[in-house]
Amino acid sequence: MPKISVIIPVYKVEKYLRHCLDSIINQTFTDWEAICINDGSPDTSGEILDEYAARDPRFKIINKKNSGPSDSRNAGIAAARGEYVLCVDGDDFIHPQTMEIAYFLAVRDKSDIVSFTYDRKYRPYLMLRYKMGLNIYGVEPFGFRHKYLPAHVPSLVTDDIYAYATERTHNLFNSKRKWLIKHTQVWKNLYRRDLIADIKFISGILYEDFPWWSAVMLKNPRVTIAPLPLYYYVPNFGGIFLASKQMDAFRGICTGLKETFLLYKQYANEYQMRQWSKNFKWYFINWGFNKIQYFTNETDIKFARRCFDELNRLGVFDDPPTKKHCKLVCKILNFIKG
Repeated sequence: MPKISVIIPVYKVEKYLRHCLDSIINQTFTDWEAICINDGSPDTSGEILDEYAARDPRFKIINKKNSGPSDSRNAGIAAARGEYVLCVDGDDFIHPQTMEIAYFLAVRDKSDIVSFTYDRKYRPYLMLRYKMGLNIYGVEPFGFRHKYLPAHVPSLVTDDIYAYATERTHNLFNSKRKWLIKHTQVWKNLYRRDLIADIKFISGILYEDFPWWSAVMLKNPRVTIAPLPLYYYVPNFGGIFLASKQMDAFRGICTGLKETFLLYKQYANEYQMRQWSKNFKWYFINWGFNKIQYFTNETDIKFARRCFDELNRLGVFDDPPTKKHCKLVCKILNFIKG
């Protein structure tokens, strides 16, 4: 059995896919399988996948009808055989030592999750090149060839993921700031497969990472945090996120809030609920409310009212932690009343 299963959802990424797959092949760690889920992609992505699978049997291809990244990741995780799982989107790529470093830390620390980060300068750099009319495909990031010694990588091990995981912007000027696990993207971590095997992504929504990551945290995983920029997030101007409508985003946020709140209400202890609410729930409530400004027709506005009314009746807005959040709740209640 391979040590690591890499899950790669693929949909309309033909311009980026070779770069992604090459970054897997060129890993210094070789005991892996890559499960590539062709989500009914109408371009040549499927042909590219077949080409790589013919060259290297470690690439496994799953072909399915288009139903979105949630179903693709669910199918990939279900098919995975590795001890650990790593997720990479088909239009992104990773540093050559990503698997080597993450696996080393996972084994050394007996961790369920190894959390790293993404290169925050690379995406803005590509956006600038795009605006200037320059090539954005296959551009190598600064530091891509930097060689790390896994045993010397700065890291922190914790059995309290809630003390470090957050979606908020923290103005911290102490030693804890560098160890924060920022945002909920699924591709920023290596996971023990047994930890996540029974956690499903919600089908058909945007921001599916939020409820999934919230459920993962609820399992109290042991985490090694190594804030190295090992992932390269590429702006795909034809991708699902950049091409999506504000209503789709709003619906995904509300669905994630509802499902996760009910999950935490049933299974979380007081500390877990408090930390999740402070560091995730209120961030997404505010983000969802801000989406309303983009709604221009009465049908969308009525739908938004129904969504917020359901969340209110469930008690999602019952615990505003600050005056700022109290004002937000007042605005939401006034919006519900019309």
